[in-house]
Amino acid sequence: DWDDIPPSSALEVISEEEAVQIIAEPLVPLQSSTLRDYVDHSETLEKLVHLGIFDLSQVEKRQKAGQLLLTLDFEKDVKKILLFLKDVGLEDNQLGPFLTKNPYILGEDLEALETRVAYLKSKKFGKSEIVQMVSRAPYLLLFSVERLDNRLGFFKNELGLSVKKTKDLVIRLPRLLTGKLEPVKENLQVCQIELGFQRNEIQQIVYKTPKILTASKKRLKQTFDYLHNIMGIPHHMLTRFPQVFNSKLLRIRERHMFLAFLGRAQYDPAQPSYISLDQLVSLPNEVFCTEIAKASMQDFENFLKTL
Repeated sequence: DWDDIPPSSALEVISEEEAVQIIAEPLVPLQSSTLRDYVDHSETLEKLVHLGIFDLSQVEKRQKAGQLLLTLDFEKDVKKILLFLKDVGLEDNQLGPFLTKNPYILGEDLEALETRVAYLKSKKFGKSEIVQMVSRAPYLLLFSVERLDNRLGFFKNELGLSVKKTKDLVIRLPRLLTGKLEPVKENLQVCQIELGFQRNEIQQIVYKTPKILTASKKRLKQTFDYLHNIMGIPHHMLTRFPQVFNSKLLRIRERHMFLAFLGRAQYDPAQPSYISLDQLVSLPNEVFCTEIAKASMQDFENFLKTL
C-alpha cells in the first residue's frame, strides 16, 4: 500500500525530535524470529494478546515493532495509550486492527498524541470525523502538528480549495495526510500537462474523486487516452464524471465496444440516446445490458467471446 510506511521509514524526512520520539529506548535484540516465543516472558505482550488486541504474525512484519513492544511496560506505557485511543473514539473491536497496523503508537509520548488530536479539533474536525480518519489512516497520529498543518496547507493551496472543502477531502481520503507527497504532485502534473485539464477542472475532479491523487500514473494515462481519444469524450464531460477514472479500463472498453457494435455508443448529452459515463461504468452487468444496451446478458457474453 502506498502509504503503509510509518514515519520512521528511511524514506521519510522527519525532524530529529520526531525521530527521537519514535524509538526512545535502546531496543532489545530479537533472538527469535517469532514474537509468540516472547509472550510468556513479556507481560505486555501477554496482556495485549489476552485482550485480543494483537495479531502477532502481522505485527512481526512491521520493522522494529517487536523490539519496541518488548521494551514497554503494560501498566506504565501501554495502558494510557489504550485509554487515549478509546477517548479518541475507537471502539474496543477497532483497537485490535488499529494496533496491529500501527503498534508504534504504543511507544509514543501521550502529550504529543493529545496535542495532535487537539490540533485536529482546532481545525474544526468533529469527533466522529477524527475517529474515521484515524481508523482509515492508522499512522495519522504519529505525525507532528507541523506536518499535519503543512499537509492541509498544501492541498488547500495546490488545489485552490476552501477550508471546508480541504477538510472534506482529507476526511474522505485521510491517507493524503500520511502518505508521501511525491506521487500526489506527479499526478497533479500528469492531469495538467499530459492530460490537458485546466486548473479549475482538476480542482473539481480531485474533489469528487480524491483517489485520483494516488492512482497509478500509467493507469490514469491509459484510461484517459481511451476515453478521450477513442471514445471522443471531451475534457468537460470527464470533469463532470471523474469517477470513471476509478473504473477498470477493461470494463470501459468491453462496454463501449458492445455499445458501438449495437450502434448505441452515444455520449453527447445533446443527443436523445445519450448515455452518461456514470451509467456506462457503475451499473451491474445485468442492468447495463437491459437498460442501457437494450440487449440480453447472453448477447453481451457472446459479443465478449468475439473480442
